[in-house]
Amino acid sequence: MVGPSIRIKPAGESSKASTVDGGETSHRLIGFLLSQPQSTMNRLYQKPSSCLSIFRLLQPLERQVVMNLLWLETPIPGATMAAWVTREGKRPYQEALSTLQSLHILPQQSTRPGPPQSVKHNLNPTFKASLRQAITGGGTSGSFGILAENDDKHPAPDIEALDAFALERWETILYYMVSSGTGQFPAKPSQGVLYLLQRSGLMATVHGATLQITSAGFQFLLHPPHEQLWELLLQYLQMAEERQMDLVEVLSFLLMLSTTELGKVGIHTIQFIAQVTQALPHAQSYSTENLSATQKAMLEDLRDYGLIRQRTATSRKFSPTRLATTLTSSSPPLPTSAGTGDGSHVQGFIVLETNYRLYAYTDNPLQIAVLNLFVTLKYRFPNLVVGQITRDSVKKALANGITADQIISYLITHAHPQMRKNKPLLPVTVQDQIRLWELERNRVKSQEGYLYTAFASHADYEWVLDYAKKLGVVLWENPSKRCFFGSVEGHMNIRGYIERRSAGNA
Repeated sequence: MVGPSIRIKPAGESSKASTVDGGETSHRLIGFLLSQPQSTMNRLYQKPSSCLSIFRLLQPLERQVVMNLLWLETPIPGATMAAWVTREGKRPYQEALSTLQSLHILPQQSTRPGPPQSVKHNLNPTFKASLRQAITGGGTSGSFGILAENDDKHPAPDIEALDAFALERWETILYYMVSSGTGQFPAKPSQGVLYLLQRSGLMATVHGATLQITSAGFQFLLHPPHEQLWELLLQYLQMAEERQMDLVEVLSFLLMLSTTELGKVGIHTIQFIAQVTQALPHAQSYSTENLSATQKAMLEDLRDYGLIRQRTATSRKFSPTRLATTLTSSSPPLPTSAGTGDGSHVQGFIVLETNYRLYAYTDNPLQIAVLNLFVTLKYRFPNLVVGQITRDSVKKALANGITADQIISYLITHAHPQMRKNKPLLPVTVQDQIRLWELERNRVKSQEGYLYTAFASHADYEWVLDYAKKLGVVLWENPSKRCFFGSVEGHMNIRGYIERRSAGNA
């Protein structure tokens, strides 16, 4: 049997794909799914939309392995598949098989000793059947959502309205975070959103009163919108059990939303429009009738996050926004975000000069507030903000938990199209200086622990020091003065060891 060689992309080879689609790092949801038991994954794989979404999140090599096995009716010998892999690709190939087995897409291999030729690969039957159905169509399960009937009295919102709604909800959350503790009083998100921000560690109560952004929250603000969204959704998934929600239902609904179409248009509507008028057809919503009790309870939360829009809280229809339809794709999740897909640079707005002066062509309050985290703002015009990157402004950002690499990454991600003609994109002097300011702050590092000194003899010192080194808790030592410094974690063990030796010598 002859198969195509599986090529492993070298580490230095450029790619426009993001972490969701062909990047070197697995998607964050994959890490969450790896921790789930087989029973949970098998229930999830009963939904064709879930299988398709998870397939899209896999690494390229993992996807190729799945496609090689998808249409086989019988297991294939492991030696046959291994023959398709080039020598330099052996290790990535084994890692891909290990990931697929941990996701229970491939059955776990027996640990009993035996020749490699006895190993055979086959997909999980539930996953195989569902992915086949997702690719070829058919079935009446409504796994990809059921379109609601048209209502001329209350037509579904168009794409522009959905984008505006998603942007308003999402920026409300971020602007509330960045404005906390500054004396400003922006629009407040719902209590459910505030609770999620607290549980995520992005905000915390100060003196038992107001919520303020944490160090993790500052770092969160500099992440791309796609990463921000999944960070909150993963915390939402982890809270499912305590909220007495079925985790599989929550997961399958999120994955189903990622397969829906933004501003879906009904076929009969298009035909009618073609015959009667040249006007643009109305979008079409999805029905809530086939949703489980858990999924219906999620609608309110997803509205607050901007993933779906409903006319009223009791409406039997919902329209997914771009935030929802791009959950498992590399397309930008917001219409004005500099996302990770093609065309992401169109929305760049920052120009940075070698004299550390920064020009931001924006009037967006959120973008200006984020810049204020590490830039000293000097002038503000209707569509332009001028500022300076200074030692004090960078040190303030570092004190809030933002790293030099995050600042540089943010400047690169949001660089103006004119800046992208430069090689390198950002002035090297500015990048180096930001990193030097970070090194300034990190020259001295404090760590709590205990100083052990006044040993009766050098032999006693060596005995205790060797014991502490075996525990891996020695932070500093000075043999000439017979003293060393150990971490807090190892103090009880070292103290007990000293007491046992003292008792034995008594």
